Amino acid sequence: MFDTMKVVKFVGGFGGALLIFLLVNMVANKLYFGGGEHGGGEEQLAYVIETEENGGDDGEAAPAVEEEAPDFADILASADPEKGAKVFGKCKSCHKLEDGKNATGPHLYGVVGRPVAGVEGFKYSDALKGLGGEWTPERLNEFLTKPKDFAPGTKMSFSGLKKIEDRANLIAYLATIHD
Repeated sequence: MFDTMKVVKFVGGFGGALLIFLLVNMVANKLYFGGGEHGGGEEQLAYVIETEENGGDDGEAAPAVEEEAPDFADILASADPEKGAKVFGKCKSCHKLEDGKNATGPHLYGVVGRPVAGVEGFKYSDALKGLGGEWTPERLNEFLTKPKDFAPGTKMSFSGLKKIEDRANLIAYLATIHD
């Protein structure tokens, strides 16, 4: 019933599974804890609140260091429309650049400076109709960050562009598409 080969296969399978488990555990420790018990490195907290006990000066709280977000106007000023044309690849399945050629979304010909929900004949969501104003570069930046947060209820299902540089390049590109 039990021959030597079956026992070897069982022990080999168990040993292999254990080895894989230990390797995955070691890699996870390195990735998530900066070394942990297998990496030999000292675990560190995400941030340290300085007090008298840990080296803070005379008991006063250290001033909070805030990282300034890059200024969109500066990034837009150095934006590259050619890179924006590549980013537009994410948009072209729903939007066209030709004037009057709507698709799932409205055409984007002359969108920079155009009134929000301003394409005649396109059925916009009430969320966009209620915004009013124009598509300025700053407003497009906010919208393209996460459309559903900027205009809750919008029909645009695109999740957004995370990188500010991608948004600036895309807006610079779209600004070139007009008369």
